[in-house]
Amino acid sequence: MSAATGPAAKTERLLNLVLVLLYTRRPLAKAQIRALVPQYGETASTEAFDRMFERDKDELRALGVPLVTEEIDVLHEDEPGYRIHQRDYALPDIEFEPDELAVLGLASRSWAHASMAGPAAQALRKLRASGVERDDAALIGIEPRLRTTEPAFEAVKDAVLSRTPITFGYRRPERAEAQVRTVQPWSLVQWHGRWYLAGHDLDRDDTRVFRLSRVDGSVRTAGRPGSFEVPADFEARVLVERSAPRGETRQARLLVRPGSAHSLRRRALGATGTDGGWTEVTLDFHDVDGFAAEVAGHGDDVQVLEPAELVERVQSQLRAVLAVHEAGA
Repeated sequence: MSAATGPAAKTERLLNLVLVLLYTRRPLAKAQIRALVPQYGETASTEAFDRMFERDKDELRALGVPLVTEEIDVLHEDEPGYRIHQRDYALPDIEFEPDELAVLGLASRSWAHASMAGPAAQALRKLRASGVERDDAALIGIEPRLRTTEPAFEAVKDAVLSRTPITFGYRRPERAEAQVRTVQPWSLVQWHGRWYLAGHDLDRDDTRVFRLSRVDGSVRTAGRPGSFEVPADFEARVLVERSAPRGETRQARLLVRPGSAHSLRRRALGATGTDGGWTEVTLDFHDVDGFAAEVAGHGDDVQVLEPAELVERVQSQLRAVLAVHEAGA
């Protein structure tokens, strides 16, 4: 079986290589690296692996990753070893403003949905099984997260990254049957707790917005990667906000833990401090399910005071997350 190709596969391979070289306290030989990085094990020959590994080394160094070559031991002077020193790789202490932390929080949620968690975890398991001495401090900040609930997310995300046209069935609320749509996927946007695809509908020759939860069945490619360009002036969030349906405006009262939930604080209509140090905020919302998903994403940093329907929806989503974790334990 040939190794997977494309931007997503390459990103996974480079991430796995970085993890492996950060995770060890001793230089690793090429044979060890080939055994530990899943994508290298899929290469058909040693020559193919050597070429791929040389390209990956050059690319990581071009990105500023301090990959170094070191002597493995005195008995193997002719065989170099490779590693990444944590002290050289780590960033200095950085301080962020509250609004910057909010943006980083949203970005981390988006990356958590990417397809890297599985291969990365597999690489770490293989490293432990091989008896390589590990450096746990090098992996601080790397953690798995739950994927998005929309089944179409992975395929659509990959198509956006690779600029590949796709086709899928799409169910609109006013229609009983799904319609086939062929789209140039330009961007994925999360808005009010929902994921939306914004792009160019080739059948209608116009820009359109599609809610991922309404995609019916599988998403299939309908062209070659890199076959279109996203317009430089395209603003996906503006298009989504204009196109996504809005329900009746309702108001919620929340308690927010100090120093947390900045994305909610920024949208608050009002905020009042409490005796316990928490902040009571008032926000407008339209879609109770989408807003409940956003609130639940903050875990125990946010408590819902009212309305009662929102309290019930948030509790239901948190119970579902707990059930998933208990089932996987």
